[in-house]
Amino acid sequence: MRIGGRTWIGAGLAIGLLFGAAAVATAGQDDAVLTPVARGVTQVLTAAELAAWGRDRGDAGALIMAARLLAEVPVRQTDADGDEEAFFTATSLLDEAAAMAGDNTGLIDAIDRLRDPLTRGVRSSAFGTGPVLTVKSLRARESWAFDVEARGGEILRVAAIGDGDTNIDLTVRDARGAVVCRDGFGDHYPVCTVSPRAGGQMRIDIVNRGDVWTKVQVLSN
Repeated sequence: MRIGGRTWIGAGLAIGLLFGAAAVATAGQDDAVLTPVARGVTQVLTAAELAAWGRDRGDAGALIMAARLLAEVPVRQTDADGDEEAFFTATSLLDEAAAMAGDNTGLIDAIDRLRDPLTRGVRSSAFGTGPVLTVKSLRARESWAFDVEARGGEILRVAAIGDGDTNIDLTVRDARGAVVCRDGFGDHYPVCTVSPRAGGQMRIDIVNRGDVWTKVQVLSN
């Protein structure tokens, strides 16, 4: 049963034209077997290609679009030791775009809107501030749930990626307990996409429907 949408929204026609370049890195692979995490890596590569294209042509719009792509992918901002900061970020791309934009009010407005932190679907959760990225081991038939604070008026995407041994179900409920999205499609990679009008607490429920234990990687925007 599925309530809500299980749709990965593209960033526009311009991005579609550039996926051919990123596809070189995944040539010979069936996209159907790529997890959302793997697709996220491809999306980062596409953003890098688009940013390079924009720099070569002095096109601030291309850098803005690259920033949009990159902002959708949860990434850590430091290395394992916390010594170095990431240099290829949505913020750095927007800074470059602003330098190119000059007095173009349309571009400046687009940059300002993307700098707004409300572009994230999750404000905070039990795992900290910002997007969720965690791994949980679930016994056979075990359920697991946690709460997130969702941003109002923003698209919220949640994915639960199993290791392939069992079927995984994913349900998202609002603060009243009403189901706003359910993916019980019978596979090991359920995805929910919702757009809550008002911000607030939402509950994420994950169930291992199989007879053996499994690892589940959960991520959100």
